[in-house]
Amino acid sequence: VRENLEEILELSGYDVETAEDGKIGVEKAMINPPHLILCDVMMPKLDGYGVCQELRKESDIPIIMLTALGDVADRITGLELGADDYVVKPFDLAELTARIRALLRRGTTVLPTVLEWGDLRLNPSSYEVNYGENLLHLTPKEYQLLELFIRKNKMVLSRSLILDNLWSFEEPPGEETVKVHIKDLRKKLRIAGAPPDFIETVYGVGYRLKNL
Repeated sequence: VRENLEEILELSGYDVETAEDGKIGVEKAMINPPHLILCDVMMPKLDGYGVCQELRKESDIPIIMLTALGDVADRITGLELGADDYVVKPFDLAELTARIRALLRRGTTVLPTVLEWGDLRLNPSSYEVNYGENLLHLTPKEYQLLELFIRKNKMVLSRSLILDNLWSFEEPPGEETVKVHIKDLRKKLRIAGAPPDFIETVYGVGYRLKNL
């Protein structure tokens, strides 16, 4: 499977680096971080779950898990350990490449100690968010949404772009879900002391953080 994927992805124009076990894969990813990782679960020396754990200590490189383990519990384990998507073998190649393109649109960055925007501070290591001296109690999706706004602070984020970044390729919710999450996040920010327009609506386009 690894060799076939390498050939197919290279024919599609991607530069591909492979590793025969999880330990080598982590070492290669640390030395020369890729834009995306396809990671099998059942690998020698270090399985895919271990690879996710190790990589998430340092970076948020998008990871797609490839595995024959299709039980819901297995999928949840992979996602909770840091995988961005989960593909069960045998998989459709067109679907896999579509998922690769969707994740590559997100971009990758090394996790900083703290992300800041004005009085807002978001700590990717502890998942704590403060506005001034006030701690915000966010749901996982609200946290991810706020982190996305900070990382993409120069952009206006459309609802479709937010869906691509925060939800799995499988069974994505409708755009109305984004509107509800924005509303709830604005409420919590306002209670913590942020101005009502901290997250601005650009009508007909999407949302962005208010310029400082």
